[in-house]
Amino acid sequence: MTVQITNRLRPAIHPTYPRLLCAYLHERGFDNAVIFQDTRLQWEQLLGDHRYLSLEQMSRLIRRAIDLTGQPWIGLETAGVTSVSAHGPLGYAVVSAPDLREVLRVVSRYVGVRFQLVGVCFEEFDDHAVLTLDEQVDLAEIREFVTGSILATYFQLVDTVTSRRLRDVAVTLPLDEPAWASVYEEYLGCPVAFGTGRLTITLPAALLDTPCLTADPTTHRAALRDCEHQLRQIQSGGPLSQRIGVMLLDRDGDYPTLDDTAEEFAMSRRTLIRKLKAEGTSFQELLDDVRRELAAWYLLETSLPVERIAEKLGYQDPSNFSRTFQRWFGTTPLRMRRAP
Repeated sequence: MTVQITNRLRPAIHPTYPRLLCAYLHERGFDNAVIFQDTRLQWEQLLGDHRYLSLEQMSRLIRRAIDLTGQPWIGLETAGVTSVSAHGPLGYAVVSAPDLREVLRVVSRYVGVRFQLVGVCFEEFDDHAVLTLDEQVDLAEIREFVTGSILATYFQLVDTVTSRRLRDVAVTLPLDEPAWASVYEEYLGCPVAFGTGRLTITLPAALLDTPCLTADPTTHRAALRDCEHQLRQIQSGGPLSQRIGVMLLDRDGDYPTLDDTAEEFAMSRRTLIRKLKAEGTSFQELLDDVRRELAAWYLLETSLPVERIAEKLGYQDPSNFSRTFQRWFGTTPLRMRRAP
């Protein structure tokens, strides 16, 4: 399997963020049937905290949101109205930090517990500090959504913990300057330069000592422990359901049985079933999810014949694959491929 497929289909985005995007669309008057049309997603997929979405899945939802609202800057809009608590332990570690310096250190270290497609670097210099966003994979068509979301989240967090609009900063974005560029400066209240290599936020070093009015040492220590626990879990592959999903994704059609998987993860069949149930899923559901995503990917992004796609997904009988495909998507493989 190619790196591109693995990167786009690997679970990496905490379900809180697609839920928040849907909530924003609900407030705009759109119901779930409209929101999820042509996204190959369902609201139920977003309800479990262990069901991380892939770049491919999130991209489909973002494209749909932009089509519905006509707002390519929707990342700014949704993140700007998101409460700090929505970021889980990371949010609590931020609001309980002693000063802005610690806020930025926390964000740079623990961003991956919520969003694994980017890394954040915090650097201090004599007279300024820089927060830099690095893409761990090519964000492609959702780059503007992600960068806008992170920018709005940064300013929203800073405003929350300092009760001040600290806008003595400069922002650069790795985007060609769009027709709606003025929206960024109006929304953020600071200079924004487009066409650069990475997203950066540069601020005077003197601001780093700004105290957080919500500082709480006890809460901060507890939140950092939770963040460290989640970070170690992510670094070891994430929740069990996510690790099994990635394992299935990498098998390229040679899928193990439930018993084989239990043995590979060094546990009994009963324990595996119990742990997956606690995460709101099952082995068969994970296998179906992987096959479904790969089926649509191969069909829409490659010219492989349907028979070859069925074989790559472990179906020896193409007619059985076609029946399963129709159950998944409500259409046949050929109709989906030929659709405009």
